[in-house]
Amino acid sequence: MNTLLGRRVRILAAITATAGAVLVAGCTSSGSGGTATSADGGVDLVKAGKLTTCTHLPYPPFQSEIDGKVQGFDVALIDLVAKDLGVKQYVFDTPFETFKTGALLNSGQCDLAAAGMTITEERKKNVDFSDPYFDATQAVLVDRKSGVTSLADLKAKGKKLGAQAQTTGEDYVQGKGFDPVSFESSDAVLNGLRTGQVQAVVIDYPVVQGWLKNKADADAFKVVGNLDTGEQYGFTVKKGNTELLAAVNKAIKDAKADGTYQKLYEQWIGPYTPSAADSPSPTAS
Repeated sequence: MNTLLGRRVRILAAITATAGAVLVAGCTSSGSGGTATSADGGVDLVKAGKLTTCTHLPYPPFQSEIDGKVQGFDVALIDLVAKDLGVKQYVFDTPFETFKTGALLNSGQCDLAAAGMTITEERKKNVDFSDPYFDATQAVLVDRKSGVTSLADLKAKGKKLGAQAQTTGEDYVQGKGFDPVSFESSDAVLNGLRTGQVQAVVIDYPVVQGWLKNKADADAFKVVGNLDTGEQYGFTVKKGNTELLAAVNKAIKDAKADGTYQKLYEQWIGPYTPSAADSPSPTAS
């Protein structure tokens, strides 16, 4: 995910339930940058009747635009939060860097961020994270014609590696001595592999799973490594927004208890196996 693009000005309105979100015209601003209204439970929101969510598109299967609607695992989970608050979710598409710094949360543009974002100590300096809702691994996907069999083999053969800018996948390979080609979105990463700009990429495994559902991609590329980096995803709110953070954590906990989480996981990610993320821990700083 990326800081290279200018700010996009479209709003994506996420409708509650699994239908996801519909595209609406216009641009967004909170105006005063302050709170516009309070939802059920006394949770302050930046816009009346809306839970405004920052994200960066596309990042399937967590959030992407499908047939004019923003849908995905993150979208569906935050819909549960919005339902509990008695409002609807609206999704605002913006560069990923704003999530790491908390800029749009602090300026009152968004209530929370949901972007397949890994919980890190560095990021926790700027935002408060929810309990983890997803355990992530990084996949090494290569062009079958490259002859590459592993990340180490990639380096030995001097092949080019790609990664999505400003992500933990990029950080990981840089830490291993690689100088990856940075792409601004997951779609750009895949296009770089398809066009031969790079012969391998490192990106979150669920993203790769989604790509390989396409027969042409499955025929052209293969996974040669699954890197367990111990990453967990969390949603973020402005530091100190304890009421909204509690509402998010409650929705995650309830969804895991009543089977909704498993249903959504199987719909968007794949076969479900209980993991560490199923035991909420106090990750917010």
